[in-house]
Amino acid sequence: MSHSNLPIWAKVMGATAPGDVSRSSSEPLRFVIHFLRGRWFSLFASFLIMAGAGATYLFGVYSKEIKASLGYDQTTLNLLGFFKDLGANVGVLSGLIAEVVPTWFLLLIGAGLNFAGYFVIWLAVMGKIAKPRVWQMCLYICIGANSQNFANTGALVTSVRNFPESRGSMIGLLKGFTGLSGAIMTQLYLALYGNDSKSLILLIGWLPAALSVVFVYTIREIKVVRDKGELKMFYICLVSTIVLALFLMVITILEKVASFSEAGFDASAAVSCILLFVPLLFFVRHEFTLWQTRKTPIVEDNNPSTKITVQTVVPPASSEGNEPEKSPTKEPKVSWLANIFFHKPKRGEDYSILQALLSTDMLIIFIANFCGMGSSLTAVDNMGQLGESLGYPEKTIKTFVSLLSIWNFFGRIFAGFLSETLVVKYKFPRPLMMTLILLLSCIGLLLIAFPTPGSLYIASIVIGFSFGAQLPLLFTIISELFGLKYYSTLFSCGQLASPLGTYVLNVMITGHLYDKEARNDLAKRGLTRADVKELICIGSHCYRLAFIILTCVTFFGAVSSLILVARTREFYRGDIYKKFRDQAEELQVEMPVTTSDGSKR
Repeated sequence: MSHSNLPIWAKVMGATAPGDVSRSSSEPLRFVIHFLRGRWFSLFASFLIMAGAGATYLFGVYSKEIKASLGYDQTTLNLLGFFKDLGANVGVLSGLIAEVVPTWFLLLIGAGLNFAGYFVIWLAVMGKIAKPRVWQMCLYICIGANSQNFANTGALVTSVRNFPESRGSMIGLLKGFTGLSGAIMTQLYLALYGNDSKSLILLIGWLPAALSVVFVYTIREIKVVRDKGELKMFYICLVSTIVLALFLMVITILEKVASFSEAGFDASAAVSCILLFVPLLFFVRHEFTLWQTRKTPIVEDNNPSTKITVQTVVPPASSEGNEPEKSPTKEPKVSWLANIFFHKPKRGEDYSILQALLSTDMLIIFIANFCGMGSSLTAVDNMGQLGESLGYPEKTIKTFVSLLSIWNFFGRIFAGFLSETLVVKYKFPRPLMMTLILLLSCIGLLLIAFPTPGSLYIASIVIGFSFGAQLPLLFTIISELFGLKYYSTLFSCGQLASPLGTYVLNVMITGHLYDKEARNDLAKRGLTRADVKELICIGSHCYRLAFIILTCVTFFGAVSSLILVARTREFYRGDIYKKFRDQAEELQVEMPVTTSDGSKR
């Protein structure tokens, strides 16, 4: 039995067949170290960190606990939701810090912010500290949510640089795990704490921080080499994560229609964790195959007739009497202001931060993100109160939030993989995919504005899907148009429109209109705000006008994105990944290869 016929697990463990030359006992250890330092394990660690970075999407589950425990009205709760979205989307600080500090330090900062913010909120809700003022609660949730940007910047930006040719698929996967985060953490908190929404806040406080600390030295930028099996591995990850998402969706529905015991919750959490680790097995196998390929010795052929001589052709130097040597021409100096506004690089090249932020393309992205993400986040943050106003039971309301999380995931992987395929094979502009997603979001918002029995189920799926699809498209478009040199700062700045949109659309419009309708209901019953502890509106009229406005705003965002489609049409007709392939091939040519005598050449 030759060594080549051994099963893969035996090879990894360093087993040898009879007759094989004995190998060093340190071979398995060398491979383990190689794998742990490689970009595939770095990507898996990024998956786990991103799977814990979606705590902000669980706000609809624990927001009622905050509202009831601290006696807030809907406007105050929406204000808290705005600061949550502000912290989650204002990643400029993490982006700028990432330009000057190593990734491990960035992840540690995020872990500290996450624990500090959510742990204090948990103490306040449990009554273990004096009731904080509203501005203090806004600060706490903003700090906790802002930690998500440090995880995003550390994991996502590093992975984009490690896999530049598959960035659409890879971003879709990473943001997909963030979308699944809500459903995964729900299973964990049910197993650890039972059906206690207050304890969910505690879990949000310590689990993401622990993940960042455990993998703090794993997430790092690694030189890119060409890997023919790269796309295949991403599709394997796609299949495994879809299986995880389907399991979470089924178990979520079962938990609402049947009574689960403690053992049942433990089992569902265990299966969720096992499915989460499936990509690691394929990464180990793939990396070991590459490891064996690189170690395959090259047999030296000493037969002169079979040798191929490679000659380097050097252009002949011109003699003194020939054409005189031209002195390099000095380019005229350009003012920094003209460089920012009038001498920008071509699309796809590395823009400076100011060149990108002050470009027309970024302005259009900002407007589309303001309209689309602002409206979608408003719907997500109000899903608990939407279910309550339409008379759905408490268990069903939590189902809506879980469906949002799961279809958020499907939207992210759909946008990532499909847009990547369409761009590479058919030169389909990625901004056009953004336009279609925003139009789909309008349908979900209209289902809320004009509800029918059971329509909120469909609305939660449509909005979750369209909301999830917008994020990978936003991040990928920014990386394609403005380059990767300052990507950590630029994608963080690109998110700024989202919290601004949420403040205008959620706090100033939706929250205000909801409270107005609730006060009108009290007046019809002859009551005042002082007569009730919690301001609640029941009926389909509570959110109708607000969501009609949101639909119009989202449609305007879709029309705006069409302008970007027209501006970038020629860019997407070209080969947008050519320079990354050339760089990877140059690096691979320079890599040493092991010869039959053990030397490297």
